Amino acid sequence: MNADTTLRVARPTDRLDEVVRFYVTGVGLQKLDEFSDHGGFDGVMLGVPGSPYHLEFTRQRGHPVGRAPTREHLIVFYLPDRAGWKAAVDRMVAAGYHPVAPVNPYWSRVGRTFEDPDGYHVVFQHASWPA
Repeated sequence: MNADTTLRVARPTDRLDEVVRFYVTGVGLQKLDEFSDHGGFDGVMLGVPGSPYHLEFTRQRGHPVGRAPTREHLIVFYLPDRAGWKAAVDRMVAAGYHPVAPVNPYWSRVGRTFEDPDGYHVVFQHASWPA
């Protein structure tokens, strides 16, 4: 591993369209690529063009996956700039998503947590990494 490594986190979903809307309209990611019926799978890759990370959401036709196993499954975005953090929170609310209480109270000290359509939590943390 090194700084040139790209990280892709892939996750199945039964609600592909709803999940894509949450991460594009709410979180603010962009659609980087997508595929349809690739060996029975549909999928979308989301991220920020040029960044070393992206999320992939897939749906396998005829194979339901259900919701998140716990509410402690997190994706955390560290947003150190106050105006950028507030804009991210406001964008989520404007898209119809409202903060939820995190399981771990640490995330509510300087952050806001939102639940995606599958029950996974996304945290906008007003902090730098490493914090």
